[in-house]
Amino acid sequence: MPVRYATANEIARWDELILSRPDGGNIFSSKTYAEQKVEQGHYQVRYIMVDNQPVTVLEKHPFGFGRYWYLPKGPNVTTVKDFDNILSQLRPFAKANRVFVIRAETELDRTNLDTLKQLGYQPSRAIIPNPSTITLTLESDIDEIMMGLPQKGRHAIRRAERDGVVAEPVAATDENCQIMYDLLSATAEGQFGIRPFEYYRSFWQRFESAGLGQLFFAKVDNQVVAGAYAMIYGTKSTYKDGASVRNRPAYGSSHLLQWRVIEWAKNRGSVWHDFCGAPPSDQINNPDHPHYGIGRFKLSFSKNVVDYIGDVDAVIAPTRFKLWQKFGERLFHKLYYLKHHDYYY
Repeated sequence: MPVRYATANEIARWDELILSRPDGGNIFSSKTYAEQKVEQGHYQVRYIMVDNQPVTVLEKHPFGFGRYWYLPKGPNVTTVKDFDNILSQLRPFAKANRVFVIRAETELDRTNLDTLKQLGYQPSRAIIPNPSTITLTLESDIDEIMMGLPQKGRHAIRRAERDGVVAEPVAATDENCQIMYDLLSATAEGQFGIRPFEYYRSFWQRFESAGLGQLFFAKVDNQVVAGAYAMIYGTKSTYKDGASVRNRPAYGSSHLLQWRVIEWAKNRGSVWHDFCGAPPSDQINNPDHPHYGIGRFKLSFSKNVVDYIGDVDAVIAPTRFKLWQKFGERLFHKLYYLKHHDYYY
């Protein structure tokens, strides 16, 4: 049988299997990420093998619709052919399990979107917020990486060092998680929604315990002025969360903090750093884009803007899916927020 649930032995070495995938694996397809989503009550996890290829599936049960399958950054392929091959085999297995839609979150280049549409996939709302992002190659030695940064970034880092900013990794204690969350809340105000504190505390501590995450603080006169959380998985690193005080007492604090993240990632074997979110390439210089400021900060480290396809839906049950599109998803999202006070479901 080409499609089946993974064995206990396969689940035990799930990260090894994901890291062996053609795309080098993705931390959002990891076992640790899946366990986080299950613990917080967001999903159930299904570890599925498609022709002996691992596929991480997160499952929801919206009442009256059946099952909804989400493949976070999956199915970890590098070509449209491989993507369609896995999804085509997964479809009948999903149908047999009363799934009405599979939402796949591929990191194939956006130029492939028309091809996927022709194959019957429908573009959908992004879940992980980096359908466009900025990346930095870390294959050179650290001094060469520094010299390769845009002038603005190098200047900000060196200025912060001269002015006495201290940026360093810190343990994800309850106290430090609260400090980071308070910074994140202040940064998000009026800009974007964030999850409850407990979700972030659990996430930061879980990934730290797994050896996959690290919290960082930047301080001026021993006061925290900026925070960052970074993750490492195989040869890829990710800048997941970042925040700072609005009235910054020293120029370049966040730049120096990000440089410490890059040093940390490089020392742990990363060769590719994802700044995790930016305006798309055709909007990166648009001052009216809501994330223009975020993009400008990240461009001071790299000019490499990447546009992924993002999320696409493989429809299994057309009637139920149409109802889901028409009112089901919106209603489910509203009810979920009322119950969990969480913007993301």
